[in-house]
Amino acid sequence: MFGKTKQPPIRTLIGEGTVITGELRFADGLRIDGEVQGDVIASSEAYSILVISEKAKVIGKVKAGHVIINGTVIGPVLSDQLLELQPKASIVGDVRYESLEMHQGARIDGELHPLKADEKAPLKLATANSGPAINPTTAQAA
Repeated sequence: MFGKTKQPPIRTLIGEGTVITGELRFADGLRIDGEVQGDVIASSEAYSILVISEKAKVIGKVKAGHVIINGTVIGPVLSDQLLELQPKASIVGDVRYESLEMHQGARIDGELHPLKADEKAPLKLATANSGPAINPTTAQAA
């Protein structure tokens, strides 16, 4: 409806009080209420959703299509579709995103890099001697 992609179902839940150490790969949707000490990466090329709840903590890289954060992430975040930062979100690391929605109270200690900016070619500046010099005083008199 309204041109939005249908969100995949959240098939996996890491419950509160659970601690996972090591790289975690998932397909479709994942909700983290516990702690992950390692990278959390969507393994499929298809649309994916990752929810990091208010009490959750991830220490490592986060990569998924649609990422919703209301907990803590210590490490870089890459969202190639939509990154939603809820009021209690805290990120310590650089963030790359296609689209960003940030609520009041969310915090980022790192650099923000929109993915679209990565694709643009750098602008070339003209050199000082590239054309005739124009004196503003004489240009107005003419």
